[in-house]
Amino acid sequence: MANLFFVPQYIITGENAIQLSMPHIRAFGKRALIVTDDTMVKFGNVKKLTDELEKYDILYRIYSGINSEPTHTMIDEGVRIFQQGGFDFLIGIGGGSPLDSMKAIGAVVSNGGSITQYKGKVIEKDLPPTVAIPTTAGTGSEATKVSIITNTDTGVKMLLSDPKLMAKIAVIDPVFTLTVPPAITAATGVDALTHAVEAYTSLKAFPMADMFALSAVKKIFKNIYEVYTNGTNVEARREMAIAAMEGGIAFSNASVTIVHGMSRPIGALFHVPHGLSNAMLLEVCLRFLKPGATDRLCDLAKAIGVYSEGMSEEEGADAFVNAIIELLHKLDIQTLQEFGVKKEEFIKQIPKMASDALDSGSPGNTRRTPSNAQIQELYQELWDSGEKK
Repeated sequence: MANLFFVPQYIITGENAIQLSMPHIRAFGKRALIVTDDTMVKFGNVKKLTDELEKYDILYRIYSGINSEPTHTMIDEGVRIFQQGGFDFLIGIGGGSPLDSMKAIGAVVSNGGSITQYKGKVIEKDLPPTVAIPTTAGTGSEATKVSIITNTDTGVKMLLSDPKLMAKIAVIDPVFTLTVPPAITAATGVDALTHAVEAYTSLKAFPMADMFALSAVKKIFKNIYEVYTNGTNVEARREMAIAAMEGGIAFSNASVTIVHGMSRPIGALFHVPHGLSNAMLLEVCLRFLKPGATDRLCDLAKAIGVYSEGMSEEEGADAFVNAIIELLHKLDIQTLQEFGVKKEEFIKQIPKMASDALDSGSPGNTRRTPSNAQIQELYQELWDSGEKK
């Protein structure tokens, strides 16, 4: 079976990657719209970028309105600013929300209409040139053909997936991740881990994507606790940043599965950040997945060194799942209850969340395909596990 494999046109990694990227960015034009959030401005990450743009006489405007997970109204505003300002290209700097927003703005600028019309849509026209600069080691959005935008009118997270959403340039500079606090470091790191695990266990997995998924899982298990406890370790931050990109490449090509399918409705309805909701779900979803992906989970156990000689595939798969559970505990991942979600409202929304999860298509990629009833049971199990913590 043949497979298409997509990556950004340029991937520039390591310390001072932003400086190395500038000659390529300059080729995109003289006017840039920077899509970001207020925190990136406050922490000085945007200034690191604009200082370099000014050296190359590139004019810019900062749109810092992506201060939560992106909604269709934020995209509408970004499109308006881009069109009125006559910009040549887009730069997204921040976590997954600004990067996803940057891609969505570019799609609407080139193809017209409203972003609310783009769920499942083929994007016909090329976007303006796009530059993605991640400041968290998590979403991998800098290296994916995916953008997730919430339609606040319907309460649904829309999954946009099209090769034209792939950034032209991905700039992976660990310096930008040094300001990330421990709790966000943990949640975004587990998000990257989830991407890699789901890509490797997806029904759409294939060898090129597997290579990146395995590499990401190894790097994350080796480095995530170090960056959680010692955020100034630049070497570990660099490894996590590369792992997040690798995870993004893996799932962008092989797709995600049940965790992401169930995660999006939690984010849309209860405003739990995407990486955190993935982290919350990972244990219950892996337990569900295991009977359908024992061999693949055993491979992952071998990759991280928890497989012992003589183990059966079943025992190896258990070893990997147990390693994930231990890691989640060490990283003190919040429960729904600790985040502030109310029981009555969560239970009430379970039928809608299950339907929305299945409608997204992601659970259908799982090697143990869930029914609506099983997804409802997993949401209930998620809530119950939080009460026991």
